[in-house]
Amino acid sequence: MTKLESRILRLMTAMPMWLLMGLGPGVLAAFAVIILYTAGGDAGTDRYRMGPRLEPATPPPPSILLLKAAQSTQIFQTPPAGEVTLHLPHGPGNPRNCMGAFVTLAGGRVLLAYQHHTGEDWDDMSPAVVTGRISEDGGRTWAAQDRLLVANDAACNVGGPSLLRLDDGRIGLWYHRMQSLADCRLWMRTSADEGESWGEPVLCMPAPGYFVIANQRAVRLAGGRLMVPAAYHRTRLDDLSDPAAFDLRGIWMFFLSDDAGQTWREAADWWTLPRASVSGAHEPGVVELADGSIWSWARTSTGRQWQMRSEDGGERWSLPAPTHLRSPISPMAVATLPTGDLLAVWNDRDRRWGLPLPDLASRRTPLTCALSSDGARTWHSAQLIESDVTRAYSYPAIHVVGDAVLLAYGCSEDPSGLPEMCVRRVPIGWFYGRAE
Repeated sequence: MTKLESRILRLMTAMPMWLLMGLGPGVLAAFAVIILYTAGGDAGTDRYRMGPRLEPATPPPPSILLLKAAQSTQIFQTPPAGEVTLHLPHGPGNPRNCMGAFVTLAGGRVLLAYQHHTGEDWDDMSPAVVTGRISEDGGRTWAAQDRLLVANDAACNVGGPSLLRLDDGRIGLWYHRMQSLADCRLWMRTSADEGESWGEPVLCMPAPGYFVIANQRAVRLAGGRLMVPAAYHRTRLDDLSDPAAFDLRGIWMFFLSDDAGQTWREAADWWTLPRASVSGAHEPGVVELADGSIWSWARTSTGRQWQMRSEDGGERWSLPAPTHLRSPISPMAVATLPTGDLLAVWNDRDRRWGLPLPDLASRRTPLTCALSSDGARTWHSAQLIESDVTRAYSYPAIHVVGDAVLLAYGCSEDPSGLPEMCVRRVPIGWFYGRAE
């Protein structure tokens, strides 16, 4: 929000309603656009509201918008979301910990894999390895030491892990290998001994290029197909040291395997946003729905997460469209609960929470969740997981263990939320408003 917009909003909230109504429709409409913009969405495409069920709605007339802006806000009260059971702070020689992923091992143990940076810098291209940590009791407590899962055999780093149990009982581990701004691709290894050792890596992206894949993104469909969503970023110059060489606008793509990960191919369709944007589609995710269709989402610079759907196992996709879910340009996680509902965890920047949101629109805060009972068409039971807006939260991962959910996410004072990571254990009943 600029200083001018802030002053206008303060002036509006101080005016009596009878005076506002006398300003005329043109002035009211202009004020309404300012409110929509400062609420964190894209005023040109603001077609939804964040109501109790986060359902689509026709935008109210400017007079109603002004009335709502003039009302006092109250911080949304919610019981604590379980407890943090693991905190991975940064320190000398370990400047950043981020992008976690989970898998349940034999006997109920849980393996957490994450991107562990080494050296002194923590930017995206600084050195990193993939390390793991074990919980013997469903995420209530964790081992004191990490184990190395993937050494850094790339020019920059390895990271962004996904973990998944395969049909034949093996565990799949996916990770990126970043060589340069023109070369970042996903690789897959498997373990037949519950993560004690890993086989030779298999390349998941046949063509060269820079592909961004967030953590915990690999999925196995009901028919056995493996799928990985990715954002492809072009290079526009030969000189990669030139900041203009890297195209921030991501292209929405999918890679498929029908032989348990031995070979991979690109899906038939690819998309980007059907409108101008700084971001295109970044770090998409996918989830299979109860009817066998697939829902995909991606973070964008438009103030919302965007979505697509596939009815044929991920080959062809619908036109991208904005979701109901407001968001800065930050990744979202979605998973299916044992109840059959979808659980989404993301940074909801809507002012419905009554939080003093910082002016920095890119700050990844607060951390929120909501449920969908109709295949991601509407969302309900929205709650705050982390409400301290002086901190930021990023790259969430969701894993169900018995009657609880493990959430791994970045948690730090940096606006990106990246340097530190934590794991939170939340009873499933909490997401339905039950204190447990």
